[in-house]
Amino acid sequence: MNPKIAVVILNWNGSEDTIECLESLRQTTYFNYSIIVVDNASSDNSLEKIMRYCKGGIEVKSAFFKYSLKNKPIKTAEYTKEQSEKIKFNSAEVVLIKNDKNYGFAEGSNIGIRYGLTNLDSDYILLLNNDTVVDSDFLRELVKVSESSHKIGFASPKTYYYDFNNKRNVINFAGGSLNMFKGQSHSIGVNEVDNGQYDEIKTVEYGEGSCLLVKREVLEKIGLFDTKYFAYWEEADLCTRGNKAGYRSVYVPKAKIWHKVSASTDDPTKLYYYTRNKFWFMRKYANRTEYISFLLLFFGFYFWNLTCKYTLYGIYKRSLKHSNYFLKGIKNGIFIK
Repeated sequence: MNPKIAVVILNWNGSEDTIECLESLRQTTYFNYSIIVVDNASSDNSLEKIMRYCKGGIEVKSAFFKYSLKNKPIKTAEYTKEQSEKIKFNSAEVVLIKNDKNYGFAEGSNIGIRYGLTNLDSDYILLLNNDTVVDSDFLRELVKVSESSHKIGFASPKTYYYDFNNKRNVINFAGGSLNMFKGQSHSIGVNEVDNGQYDEIKTVEYGEGSCLLVKREVLEKIGLFDTKYFAYWEEADLCTRGNKAGYRSVYVPKAKIWHKVSASTDDPTKLYYYTRNKFWFMRKYANRTEYISFLLLFFGFYFWNLTCKYTLYGIYKRSLKHSNYFLKGIKNGIFIK
């Protein structure tokens, strides 16, 4: 049996990455899927370029695959957010949904998820970052493991860096773990060369949102992403809710993707959301002992260390945005529900 998959890809001013991702996805060995590209109000003509690719008008160059015209043109449909909520059925291979504003990762993904569940009647939702390239067998491996047990609610692949000093075998993610006493999430295997040390299927605490296969019944039971997060920590929240509802998160090493992970710290908005959402996550899921431990460690060490770091960075850049956004994230994370 080949369950139906709805692949949700979020795009925001990243058409070049999205097109490379789409081409790699179109060359997979699993065929029972549809693609939903949700555009978060891009200003770079992303949808126009994606449509041109689907018609066979853009040749994709990549070190990971050879471009093929055999799967072109691709049957597409384009809707606004409001239109997508009214459509009852569509047989397009790629559905493009144009949002009226940037809804962030959480609600942007939810828009695609709702379309996949309601309009496509999908058995699974695959959340896939637009800046990824997938192995041809990745989806088949994720589905095979997910179908092996009704208790598996989430499945995530082995994720490599797209380019790590010209290497493609350096791991970025091999499952996620949480330390509730420290308030820290950890990507297992991060920055390690893959020598087979993470080649066993295993239960983990969460799967990364860059590529996460979720069963329909899980989403129907626990709901979609918590939209108040906007971006960062939302996948840990989703998996934690699922785990508490009795579903497992599983790491699948035979499923492989490559991710263009950004190491940039120049966007203070990311710092704000990450900091604020860390506190929201801890307030929501940590028990009393864990939360007190987290606060003592954070304000006894990390607060001073990071405040000094961002202040010095701000002096160098002649802007204190980073330190201000960091402090704002802490304040809103503690005092806003």
